[in-house]
Parts: sequence; C-alpha cells; structure tokens
Amino acid sequence: MFELIRANKIKSGFLIVAMSALLVVMGYAIGMAWFGRGGGVFGAGLAAVIATVLSLIAYYSGDKAMLAMSGARQIEKKDAPQLFNVVEEMAIASGQPMPKVYIIDDTALNAFATGRKPENAAVAITSGLLAKLNRDELQGVIAHELGHIKNRDILFMTLAGILLGSIALLADVFLRSMWFAGGTRRRRRSSRDQGGAEIVFVIVGIVLAILAPIVARLLYLACSRRREYLADASAAAYTRYPEGLASALEKISGDREVLEVANRATAPMYIVHPIKSFEKRAASLMSTHPPTEERIAILRSMGQSASFTDYERAWDAHHKGQQLMPKSALADTTPIAARAPSAEPTQKETPQKRLRRAHDALDMVRRLHGFLFLTCACGARLKVPPAYAKSHVRCPRCGANNAMADAKPADDSAS
Repeated sequence: MFELIRANKIKSGFLIVAMSALLVVMGYAIGMAWFGRGGGVFGAGLAAVIATVLSLIAYYSGDKAMLAMSGARQIEKKDAPQLFNVVEEMAIASGQPMPKVYIIDDTALNAFATGRKPENAAVAITSGLLAKLNRDELQGVIAHELGHIKNRDILFMTLAGILLGSIALLADVFLRSMWFAGGTRRRRRSSRDQGGAEIVFVIVGIVLAILAPIVARLLYLACSRRREYLADASAAAYTRYPEGLASALEKISGDREVLEVANRATAPMYIVHPIKSFEKRAASLMSTHPPTEERIAILRSMGQSASFTDYERAWDAHHKGQQLMPKSALADTTPIAARAPSAEPTQKETPQKRLRRAHDALDMVRRLHGFLFLTCACGARLKVPPAYAKSHVRCPRCGANNAMADAKPADDSAS
C-alpha cells in the first residue's frame, strides 16, 4: 500500500494548496471591496497569515484539540482489557505502533482516530460503542480507524477541515458585515475614490463569499469519501472478517442516540456521520461520508474473501469504470479467505453477555469519573459517586447501611 500512501500525501498536498489559494483569492477580493486600492494585497496577506497559523496549529495540536472537543479521556489496559487486546491485534495486523486509546462518555455509537502520524496516533470510541458491539464488530471499527492512520488520512482531514472552516468563517463575516454595514459608507467612498471599480470588487467579493465555501467543500468531499472506502478495505484486510465491520456499521447507522459532543467541525472525523439531522437533510453529493448502506453492501458482497482485490471487485459493482486503489495494492492476487466469526452467534450474542458487556463499559466510565465501590453483605456491588458526602450508603437490594469507610477505588475493590 506504499503507493496509496504516497498518492494520498500528494493529493493531500495539492488539496491543501488549492484550498489555501482559494482562501487567499477570497481575501484579496474582500480586501479590495472594503479598503479599495491597496486593500487587496492587505486582504490576501491577512488570509495567508490566517491559513498558515491555523495550519500550524492543526499540524501540531489538531489531535489534542479534537480529543478535547470530544471530551475524550485516555484509558489504560486495566480499564478495558478486551478493548486494548483488540487495538493491539489490529496494530500488529496493520504494522503500526500501538496508538493511545481514549473513551468518550456518551451512549451514542461512534469512533474516530486522530494524530498526524502513526507514532503519535490515538483512537477514541464512545462508551456506547464499547457496550453494544461484540468483539468482531469492535475489531472492525478499530481496524477501520487504524486504516485511516496507516493511509495518512488523519492529517489531511484535520488540515482540510481547518481550511474549510476558515473559508466558511471569512465568507460569513464578510456577508454579515455587508448586510449590517449597509451601502451608505461604501457609496460615499466609491464616489470619492475609485468610482465604479469598488462596486465591481464588492460584487466579486459577494460572489466569492457565496461560492468559495461550496467549492472548498466539494474539493474536500472529493477526497474524504474515497478515504472512507479505503479505510473499509483496510479493515477487511486487517481483520480478515468483512462482516465484523459491516455489522458494526449497521448498528452505528441504526443508532438513534445523539452524540452530544459532535459538531460540524469534528463530525467528518467519525466513522459514521454523528449529526443525524444533517445526514437526513444532506444530499449524498454533499455528505462527508459515503452512504452507509452502500459501504455495508460492498463489505458483504466480498463473500468469503478479505483481500484488497476482493474489495476492489465489490466496490467496482457500485462504481463502474472507476478505480479505488492503485495497481500496486492489487498486484497480489493471492486470495485471502475470510475467517470464521470469533464465536457462534448463539454464544456471542446471548442477552446475558450483552448485559455483562454493558455493565463493564458503564463501570469503566464510573472508574474514570472517580466513583468508589463497595460490596454489601448481600452481594450487591454499590457504586458511589465522588460527590457523595454521607458517612453511610443504603443498599437498594437489602436495605442495609454500609459504611463509606469501606468504599474503595475500583482497582482496590472486590470484583
């Protein structure tokens, strides 16, 4: 996949340059519209400075900002052993270093990866995802996110998102200022200085302010949606079980919970677009993600194979005449048989196992929030929030009063 990684870097560089140039041209037109002669150079220079500063911030701190905006907390292996085992397996399968692992305290189902290179990458999943997906499905999601990291998608998505946001913000400020400022000052300055020339630049500025965000978004979408397909293909190859990711995508897309921490800036980073109202309204052309139903159909049409060649064949059935992967990725035609599921369906999805998984995920979140745990004489395990100030806590099962002096952090409490 080295050719794909190199191609991604070239495309990313081209796209970043194109979006930066669009921002500078827009700054020039707006500068001319507002300040007249000489204002264009000032506006272009200011736009270039903004683009450079924001790109540097995104390059060096974009991952930290994404994690902070999402309310993600870093966890250790003792907090979620199975999750760490899955991440370790997929890191080995993809030939990458072990990323940091984060949890988002939210019952919605979703996940994202961040980090400008594999050496400082991180994977974040919601507590709802951990509670509701079985091991094979969780493996598929983690493999998809590691596919983004392996293919060097994360840095592109972060930088492009920052520049797209800058263009949209600049356009919005200009249009609002034109609306609220009115035309009196502009007409007075126009008659005194450049006559009709300034009016021309005002019109050009308005047109650019309307079209530039649309053009920038289309440039961004042209690459971001293909990257989702490539990450799906990578996940199928890493796990050798395409059905795991397909089933996970089905559950995530069917989840009606709202991911509270998501916003328009961070939404494109998630495995499935988390803003449900946006997904319903948006046409497929304007969505940052391919249709989830199509992604599931492609994975399931791979049959009992799990190679890149098999994914390309399945993808081609939906995109006739287009090629998703470079020839080097398809050079090895050796079939890779899909493995069997980790356990029989009747064993892996019993109600008891689903309930146990949900309890474990919830207890992990409680530990992260500093809950204290104690075991009542009746066997009930009590979870006490850190703000609890009384000396005793009543057991809801048997009614006995338990001394808070016996409560301990989760790591020291009896399981």
